[in-house]
Amino acid sequence: MKQFGLIGYPLSHSFSKGYFAEKFLNENITDSQYDIFPLQKIDDFTSLCTSYPNLVGLNVTIPYKEQIIPYLDALDDEAKAIGAVNTIKFDNGKKIGYNSDGYGFEMSLRPLLKPHAVSALILGTGGASKAVEYVLKKLNIAYQYVSRKKSANTITYEELNAGNLLRNNTIIINTTPVGMYPNIDAAPPINYEEINEQFLLYDLVYNPEETQFIKKGKANGAQTKNGLEMLYLQAERSWQIWNSL
Repeated sequence: MKQFGLIGYPLSHSFSKGYFAEKFLNENITDSQYDIFPLQKIDDFTSLCTSYPNLVGLNVTIPYKEQIIPYLDALDDEAKAIGAVNTIKFDNGKKIGYNSDGYGFEMSLRPLLKPHAVSALILGTGGASKAVEYVLKKLNIAYQYVSRKKSANTITYEELNAGNLLRNNTIIINTTPVGMYPNIDAAPPINYEEINEQFLLYDLVYNPEETQFIKKGKANGAQTKNGLEMLYLQAERSWQIWNSL
């Protein structure tokens, strides 16, 4: 039996096990199973691999998309460029890292882009944000990181709200878990009153399907998108990677 799965912590928010169970059923795939493996610390990855010698592929989610890299034997070019891994393929004894988040985000974003959308804000600096940055670069869309803590290439929410930066960046992408179930009343602290119909608010969170970030954007006329389509696209991309020669 081929073993697939998901590592991260916690994993109460994951859709992956149900998604692949349904896929295996619908496509009559009888030689594979998909399980979730909550790892309290990334060091547990080594013992997981030992305990499951039939591992063929893993997905990686919060908070290990960057922390997993030293445990791998190689990265494909895209994962290397992004600097984060969400897909691992076990190939002839080697663990190879890939990133299907970039593909999922790009394919779901492209149909929404308007001619005036030339600059974006990336809320958060975790592993998922790296795939978003990679895609924005690829699409020649300027971007600015926003986080609670200031760094060399990141401004704080206080700086964002104090200036005119929001109105100059009509794409806002939330890559943080803020607003994710069960904390559904939370939203990134931006000046939503400045949002209008020129804006696109994209939330990588998919549970709930309509976060406070999206609700506040809709209330001001913005175009909105949650992370569900991206999730399906990256899952299918992972399956292709695992089954490629």
